[in-house]
Amino acid sequence: MTFSVVQLLGGLSYATTLFLMAAGLTLIFGVTRIVNFAHGSFFMLGALLTAHWVTNWFPAWGESAPLYLMAIFLGAACAGLAGALADFVLLRRVALAPELYQLVATFGLSLAMHDAMQWGFGPGEVFAPRFPGLQGAVQIGEEFFPMYQLVMIVLAPMIWLALHLVLTRTLFGQRLRAATQDRSMLAALGVNPKPLMLGAVVLGCALAGLGGALQLPREPANLQMDSNVIVETFVVVVTGGLGSIGGAFFAAVLIGLVHAFGIAVFPQATLVIVFLTMAVVLVVRPQGLRGLSFASAEAGGGARQVAQKFHGLRMGRSWLSASAVVFVLLACVAWVGGPYWQTLAADALILMIFGISLQAMMALGGLVSFGHAAFFALGAYGAALSHSLWGATLPAALAAGCAAALLVAAVFGAAVVRSAGVYLAMLSLALAQVIWAAATQWVSVTGGDNGIIGLTLVNDEGRPFFYAWLVALALLSVLALRYLGRSVLGGALQAGRDAPLRAAASGLSVGWLKYRIFVESAVLAGLAGGLFAAHKGAVFPSMAAVSTSVDALLVVLLGGVHQLWGAVVGSLLLSYSGAELGREVTYWRGLLGVFIMLIMVAAPSGLLNLLGLLSGVGKRRLRADGAAQGAG
Repeated sequence: MTFSVVQLLGGLSYATTLFLMAAGLTLIFGVTRIVNFAHGSFFMLGALLTAHWVTNWFPAWGESAPLYLMAIFLGAACAGLAGALADFVLLRRVALAPELYQLVATFGLSLAMHDAMQWGFGPGEVFAPRFPGLQGAVQIGEEFFPMYQLVMIVLAPMIWLALHLVLTRTLFGQRLRAATQDRSMLAALGVNPKPLMLGAVVLGCALAGLGGALQLPREPANLQMDSNVIVETFVVVVTGGLGSIGGAFFAAVLIGLVHAFGIAVFPQATLVIVFLTMAVVLVVRPQGLRGLSFASAEAGGGARQVAQKFHGLRMGRSWLSASAVVFVLLACVAWVGGPYWQTLAADALILMIFGISLQAMMALGGLVSFGHAAFFALGAYGAALSHSLWGATLPAALAAGCAAALLVAAVFGAAVVRSAGVYLAMLSLALAQVIWAAATQWVSVTGGDNGIIGLTLVNDEGRPFFYAWLVALALLSVLALRYLGRSVLGGALQAGRDAPLRAAASGLSVGWLKYRIFVESAVLAGLAGGLFAAHKGAVFPSMAAVSTSVDALLVVLLGGVHQLWGAVVGSLLLSYSGAELGREVTYWRGLLGVFIMLIMVAAPSGLLNLLGLLSGVGKRRLRADGAAQGAG
């Protein structure tokens, strides 16, 4: 009994941190409709600044409770100011973009902030002192529970009550709620929504910074805090329901308790249980416990439209010639290039196939995914396990990887057709995190963090032929995407994407079409994962991490999601720039983040669409100049 009480209190204490993060993220989304993946960076900023303040800069502050409390609020205030800067630089510029573009843009912001904090604070951990007067523990039966965590338990409902009073009893809060319901109507009534959006961002980021600063007496401040907390924060927000602070509170308590008792009862699968909880909630109630419906979530201002027509029906001679040159060069590199260029070309080709698998479901089916790495990892582990356990050759191992991805996608796809937008993105993220957690904690099968190494699916003599086959498979993937876009199935998919009610009235089974393209794209992602396992000779849990899913998104969005050659251009650009920046630049992630933000703001439809617009403008100017000269 005593043990259960201590676990209960531990779960409630952890729920406070989750609630502070989730409340800020929910507040920002409710007013601005921005899904901020960089929210964990403000959590980390509040923690790092407070830790350095009371440890390195002004150690005396760490010995006084009032001064320590002031340092905590100072960290929260600095996080809020950083949020204001982020709003001016990026957030307001992507406020009307689709959710997936916002996620990628704010991921770039998180990369830039991470390297900025590494440059400013250094790479090491900072161990802050415990809060003065709360260093002891309270005895509960035969167990002890820290006093500081008891205080944390009390803070969550107090902060929820304070937010409730601000939002319901103040003019600022009433206007925020009005902006949440209909920002255009609020502007028509003479209220400028921009200061309200700025206030929501500042308050939300300050809450994240406060959560990070309050975490210091429990754990050291480090540069991994953002990635460690942001995924579980999204779990809480989506489980509770986007736009509902009350839902965030109840979801934080639920996830905190699941986390605490999971560690005690089933430590080998704690992470799996947490994400399965979110997945079950979304399957039963797609909008979360207390969230807005899909229609309500789209209210409050029209989204900026990104080019929707899939440009893959025509292939002019210039495009055919350029594409032939690219693939011939890749084949030459694969056959006669040095080890570095062969490895880089193989990485780009596998990333290309992976990106095309995601592009098919996004461009044709309108399905967004923030966890496509799940199927990439399933393909890799399926190929690796079939080879290591049963000695499967390369074709059989690739088939096993595709079968693993097919099996999971066939089951998971039933939930996909019931979700949309950011809820679908988060549901796919939950699946990827379940796969990642299983790969990390199921040590007896997957090897855990050590992975599965020593795979010999491709020997040294056959490696040039393997690279040549990669070129062929990448080209076939592009041609298959073009064929699908021109087919009756492709037309039906795009009809269901653009006007689902009209398509259903015309007799199309929109749900079945979405299910089919989802499963087919998952199988292609599994093939890419199997090829990656054969290429590297090892697989690790990081293949299912968020960063891998983001790589696929970047490949598609950089080139252009609705451009046939978008994934080709994006994979070549990302592979080469990532490799060269990593070799030459210390803070290359920050530069990559800035580049991502620029692309999402200046060319949300991708580089190929931007080049097409620029070439069209140039041609029109030449025609205008020629007409003017002729008239003269």
